[in-house]
Amino acid sequence: MTIPQSILLSPSQAEQVLLTAREAKWIVGYSGEKHQLVIENGPDWIAKIYLPWTWNWNSQQGLFPLEDPHFSLTLIRAGQAAVGYFHQGKLLDHKVFRAYMVRQKQGKSQIKHLKTKGKSRAGSRIRLAETARFFEEINEQLQFYSAQFPMDFWGISCAKTMWPYLFSSEVTPPFSSKDSNLIELPFHIAQASFEELEKAGELLGSFHLILSEKGKECINLYPEKEEEIDSENW
Repeated sequence: MTIPQSILLSPSQAEQVLLTAREAKWIVGYSGEKHQLVIENGPDWIAKIYLPWTWNWNSQQGLFPLEDPHFSLTLIRAGQAAVGYFHQGKLLDHKVFRAYMVRQKQGKSQIKHLKTKGKSRAGSRIRLAETARFFEEINEQLQFYSAQFPMDFWGISCAKTMWPYLFSSEVTPPFSSKDSNLIELPFHIAQASFEELEKAGELLGSFHLILSEKGKECINLYPEKEEEIDSENW
């Protein structure tokens, strides 16, 4: 599980990239939708930094660790979901949900089937009822976390075809699809499981850098290594 084309950064390396940006007078902007810094030079982007969910940024303070960070992750696949609560980057609570949503012969969910075939027999009605309860249970758990903890971020990995079922459920989630602290996870989730929750939490605990072709020319993360090479050449 990785963020595609990204480089793992230490906090000091992230600061180094921002120092390079300041010295070059590049523009640094924050995207709350991705919890990401975007470094631009005119019309071109130079670098993007995914921030850990235990850190934040603003133009006055720059990078700073959150004092007491809380976040929740929701992983949803057809027939299975995993919801977890993280405090200071540690997974402290989780719940896994399963539902009879997949049509056995076709191997696809009842939601996808409805888009092409519509409602049919008793099996379909059972799957639809299971689907409705599935999203209610997910949202009940999210509502529980919201009532108990001051959440900084809500993370979600869910196919867009399932979003209407999550947000139109009789039990609604504690956020809307437009909330600024709702973030779609920037990496692929293979399964909605406890193990994937743990891996996702670990990944979201670090800085990740993506460089454009121009950025690869302008940003050097290991200047001390260049100095060593130069001294050897002399």
